Order: sequence, then C-alpha cells, then structure tokens
Amino acid sequence: MANVRSNVYDLGGTWADPILWYARGVAVMKALPIANPKSWRFLAAIHGFNQQLWTQRGYLSASDQLPSSSVQSQFWAQCQHASWYFLPWHRGYVYAFEDNLRAAVASIGGPTDWTLPYWNYFGAGQNALPPAFASPTWPDGGTNPLYVPARYGPNGDGNVTIPLNQVNLAAMNETLFTGVSSGGSPGFGGIDTGFSHTGSVPGRLENQPHNMVHLLVGGSSGGQSGLMANPDSAGLDPIFWLHHANIDRLWESWNTSSAGHTNPTNSRWIGGPAVSGQRPFVMPLHTGSTWTFTPGQVVSLTTLGYSYATLTPTAAAVPVSTRLERLGFTDQARTEEAQTEEAQAMPENTNVELVGASSGRLPIQGRDVHGHVRLDPRTRRKVISSLTPELSTRDQQPAPDRVFLNVENVRGQSDTAAFNVYVGVPEDEDPADHPELLADGVAPFGLRNASEADSEHAGQGLTFALEITDIVDRLHLQGAFDVDSLPVRIVPVLPITDRDAVSIGRISVFREGR
Repeated sequence: MANVRSNVYDLGGTWADPILWYARGVAVMKALPIANPKSWRFLAAIHGFNQQLWTQRGYLSASDQLPSSSVQSQFWAQCQHASWYFLPWHRGYVYAFEDNLRAAVASIGGPTDWTLPYWNYFGAGQNALPPAFASPTWPDGGTNPLYVPARYGPNGDGNVTIPLNQVNLAAMNETLFTGVSSGGSPGFGGIDTGFSHTGSVPGRLENQPHNMVHLLVGGSSGGQSGLMANPDSAGLDPIFWLHHANIDRLWESWNTSSAGHTNPTNSRWIGGPAVSGQRPFVMPLHTGSTWTFTPGQVVSLTTLGYSYATLTPTAAAVPVSTRLERLGFTDQARTEEAQTEEAQAMPENTNVELVGASSGRLPIQGRDVHGHVRLDPRTRRKVISSLTPELSTRDQQPAPDRVFLNVENVRGQSDTAAFNVYVGVPEDEDPADHPELLADGVAPFGLRNASEADSEHAGQGLTFALEITDIVDRLHLQGAFDVDSLPVRIVPVLPITDRDAVSIGRISVFREGR
C-alpha cells in the first residue's frame, strides 16, 4: 500500500500524531553529528552549504568534524534551480529525507509507516504557518524541534503567513513542461539545462509559488534574512520539507489535470545530467546505501510508493478558444487548430522574437520604480496583427502570439528582494489600483549567490520571463498597445534598501508565435 501524504491542516490538530512524530524524528536527526548522512544537517547541506553562513547562524561550530571533501563533493550543494531538473531533483530529495526521517521515527518507537505531510498554503484559512512550527515549546518539553527563530515572515516580525495576493497558481495553466531561455515561456518545469545548482531562468512553478513562498517565510529582520530565504540554509528549516512536498504535489496535479500536460521525453531529461557526463543525482538512504537516481525514475509516484490525499486546488486552464472569442475570432476551424496546437509540444516553427527593451540598468530603490520598454514598430505590428481578426488569417498564423516580459540580470546583495511587476499602468496612477495589470511577482531566490562570480556562479544574476499575454490582449482591445513605449512599474513586496544594491539589467518584451 502506498504511503499517503496529507495536508498538515487536515491531520486533526496542532500536535496531531504525525506532526508530533515529525518533531520527535527531527530531534533524533538533529542530535547526530553533521558527518552522519542520516543527520539533519547533512541532509540540509545536500540542498546547499555555506560554512561561513552556517557558523554565523549557529549551525556549525569549531568542534564539528565535516565529512571528507570527497563525500561533500558527492552529496552536498546539489540542489537544482532554474533548470528542467528542478522538479525531479527535489522529488528525489524529499523522498530520501522522508525515508531517513521515517527510520528515525521508527527508532524511537514511532509508526513505521510515518509519512511526510504537506503545507497547502492555498487552502482556505491555511496560509498561516502551521501552529506547531510557530511555537517555541512542544508537548515533550523543552525547545520545539520544529521552531526556528530565523523565520521572519513577510513583515519581518516573526508572524509567518503567506499573503495570497502575493502567490498564485498561474503555472498550472502552462501547457509545456520545458521552456526556452530566449525570452519566451520558461515552461512549467524550466528550461533545458545540464546540472544546474544555480541557473539563471527559473520555470514558472519554480518562480511562483516556490520561490515566493521561500522569501515570504524566511523574510528578514535587522538586515538578516531567515533560513528559508537562502538556498544555502533553507534545508535547515523544518517547514522546508512541507513546502517542497506541496510543490511536488502541484507537479503531480499538473501531470494529471490535462492530457496535454506531459513530462519531457528527451533522453537528456530522462537520464539526467549523468547522461552528459555531469554530476549524477545521489541521496543517502536510511539503510546506509547511496541512491543514484534519474528524473525518469521518479516520474511515477506509484513506483516510489506514495501518493497525495488530494491534488487540489489547481488553477483551471483557460482554453485557447476563450482567448480567441475575447479577441473577436469566430473562425471555428481556426479555433480548433489553435486548441490542437495547445495540446502539443511547442511547434518547431515557433519563433521567439524581441519586441522591445529598456535602456540601461534600473536600480530598485524606494516603493515604486518606473521603467519603460521601447517597442520596435515593426515587431509590435506583428503582435497586433496576430491579435486582430481582420488582419490575421489561418494562412498567416493559427493562433495569436503569446507575449512575455523578461526581467533580465537581476543582481543584488539581498536574499529577500521580491517585487511585483506591473505593465501598462499610467504614470500618474497607483499600481495597486490596477491588479489587472499585474504581470507577476518576482522572487529572486538565491539572488546574492547568483550575483557573485565564482566557480559555481557567472555573476549575471537571475532572469525571469513573465507572461503578459492577457495584459497585452487587454491593452490591444483598449487601443493602448500601439505605442512606442510601454510603461513598467516595479513595486517591492519585501523591503529593499539602498545597501541591498538590487538592480535590473534590462526589461524586455518578447513575442512567441509564428
């Protein structure tokens, strides 16, 4: 029988048995030395490790003996970000963690079938941190193993909640798993990469809600970010695992919600980076053995032996026909062709073309930063033509363009520099009064690392491709897209100070079509 992962809010109370045993198992693992592959800190270091950071935060002392350099290079600093391996790697990581914690629970007389819960922050009344994680004390007495002081929340006051206006499930509407790095859709699961401990362009589910939840939970206080806000410390927070169980659940939900939602069949994805001679994905199991796995081996939850109590909520996909009707297309043959194309992988003759870009670096300072994207008249007319029934025929283009706003080369010295991006808001109006013009939130998880040039990072920062198709449709129907310059507004979600030195290298607009 498969182990069933359940919503933490559906377990029957703050200290329901599964949560109490989770805390006890965490305590067992925390008591083990860091060099032990079954220990809390060893498993956290698989996601990311920074010796100086861990020492500053009190998770490493001079008396700790680290694993050998060969063991560290085999297991540690392995997490996959801004990559099409993001979802399968984290699935294997959470699976291995659950395996080790289940054994820790069993070692102290707990249930041998203990299963990791998930935190569905989209559930009604469930966006606050589960109470067992917020309490410094617990029923067994002493310090609660699930409590983390360095968990500051969106307001920096330790009250951890996920504002639902800052997170979304728009990624669930994405048809394609694999995206492109050339300015179009980054896909549901990310772009085609090799081993990518820290890449540059996250997939849609990775940015929202994954990255945003990390930053909102971690937050910052007094210039110090919370554990969850930095990839090198996130695995030390017990809520990390419930968050990632939910992300894993959303991947499974996406797979089952539409026949057109399929995982990559490319051998480089199925076989993982080891196919190209790069570092393989490896995890320690409670038996003492090493599990080397590939993405192809973790796509089936049945094979892995677990399931989820429910795969809802999901965002209902908006059919192409709805958009065509909104734009005024009535050709039934055209509508059917567009729907067929939507259910397939990106057509080989799909073009991604630059429509326009800003000029110069844009510092993110203050509460509302104004930017502009100068549009190329010729390419802008292509977009308008694709959106206008009387200017577009089936022979020219079977479906209207999708349009993406790219926030390129975001750099900075902050781990919590999240911000919202609005498109088309008039200069003298408040973006908050125009939620319909919100492109998306940008959560640059790992920004400080990505801004440093070293052996693992190019120092080019992070780039985010935000779909603005609905906004462009709206502007087009209002006659407001036929302009030389498109206004863009950047509104910080969490405080960004001058010393954070956060900037955007360029803001660009791309069309994705024929």
